[in-house]
Order: sequence, then C-alpha cells, then structure tokens
Amino acid sequence: MKHPFFPLVVLAALAVGAVFPVAAERADRDKPMNAEADALRYDDLKQTSVFTGNVVITKGTTIVRGERVDVSQDPQGYQQALAVAAPGKLAFYRKKRDGVDEYIEGEGERIEYDSRADTVKFIKQAVVRRYNGATLVDETTGSLIVYDNNTDVFTVDGGAQNRTAANPTGRIRAMLSPRGAASAPLPSAGPAPRLRPGTTLGQ
Repeated sequence: MKHPFFPLVVLAALAVGAVFPVAAERADRDKPMNAEADALRYDDLKQTSVFTGNVVITKGTTIVRGERVDVSQDPQGYQQALAVAAPGKLAFYRKKRDGVDEYIEGEGERIEYDSRADTVKFIKQAVVRRYNGATLVDETTGSLIVYDNNTDVFTVDGGAQNRTAANPTGRIRAMLSPRGAASAPLPSAGPAPRLRPGTTLGQ
C-alpha cells in the first residue's frame, strides 16, 4: 500500500520541506524527503503541492531540480510529479541504481514522473546519461526519452522538436559503451543489469 504524504505537507510547508515521489535506490524509500523553494502552494482539497523558484528536492540519493515542481496524488495513493525548467534552462533528475556504483542522470525542459508506472519522462532537449562512479558510460539525446525504473529500459524519440543547428535532422543520438566496460557491482551485490534501449516508445 502506498503511504500518503499530503497530510504531512502542511507541516512541511512551515519547514520548507515536502515529498517528491521519484523512484530511487530501494534504500532511498525509507529516507526523509526534503524540498527547498522560494514558495509553496498546497491545496488540501485537490491534494496538490506547487513549489516555485529554484526548486531543489532530495530523497536519499535522488535529486530533482527545476524552476517549478507540481506534485499531485490520486485516490489510490499514487503520486505524479512534473518539474519544469526556467526559460533557457533544463530541469534535472538524478538517482542511484540499485546495488552498483552507477547513477542515472537526465535533463529536459520538462520532467514527468508517474509512480504507478514507475517511469520518468524527459521532454524536449532531452538527455539521459549513465555514470559509473564519476565516469560517463552512456549518453542518449532526443526530443522525448522515457526511462522505466522497473526494467532499466529507456526509449527515445527524435523528430522536429529535436532539431538544432548541430542536429538539423532531429534524429536521436546515442553513445553506448561496450557491455562489461563498466557497471562493476559493489562487493556485496550481484551483476548489474545493463540499460537497454527499447525499440518502441512506451507511453
């Protein structure tokens, strides 16, 4: 059962802290969640929280940054979140993968998280990177990237929104390191699964 967090947001508003429901390393689920922002608007009836102004939200190893972050919860207790960047900038998301010294990091003009599906969408000027420690291992860019936390599969869509002076065709671009080149497990962990690009866009 999902644990609702909105009854706590009223107190959190006084302390400039609240919950941001992004998927993270399993150990992160028991960590406190905190937010920093210039302002917060909480609607108890609609079960929504709107953080604005240089928003930084953390939960364990997970970090989210944006100019505005909207959080809502449905009657079943599942949460949805939307992070929006300031003009000319990108929203940011980072989390640690389970059992390995690896991090998933992504940016986009908008970042959407759906806790029911446990997916993260990076929208417009999207980029997702995988780091082994501090070393960049994989990097993918596109107009829309959907990352599935359950399966470590991501799908990438190109198109007109991905066209730039450096990429006039709008095609997706990816740099994927050879299998086994990184992803070394921690001493107590088993082999880490590789991120696998999907063949279709899972929306």
